[in-house]
Amino acid sequence: MSKGSAGATPPTSQSRRYPRYRYDVRVRVSVFRDGTTCEYWGRSNELALDGVGATFTGELEVGEVVSLEFPIPLPPRTVKLRAIVRYSQGMRCGCEFLVVSEEQRDVMQRVCEMLARTS
Repeated sequence: MSKGSAGATPPTSQSRRYPRYRYDVRVRVSVFRDGTTCEYWGRSNELALDGVGATFTGELEVGEVVSLEFPIPLPPRTVKLRAIVRYSQGMRCGCEFLVVSEEQRDVMQRVCEMLARTS
């Protein structure tokens, strides 16, 4: 277990600002560590307006800032966002989006509305 995962647990649904939706897609994550960029792949399990939950092929530390890239069912078809790792349990992580442009936020809002209708 990584040192950042000790005591870091996923937030409960009562502490979340936005609803989560089931969302299963391949996610690419990049993190800059020790002078080099590490890339991992993973699968998302949930998506919200403010973040994504996923399981990756490598461990991420709580507090690390990462770059995420994943497909969405609307144009531009792929979204690239910076995020901070809010919890980590082994390779399962929750990432909160950082610095989301108005355009990205609008797209994510439409994706979440689409997922809400299909769940």
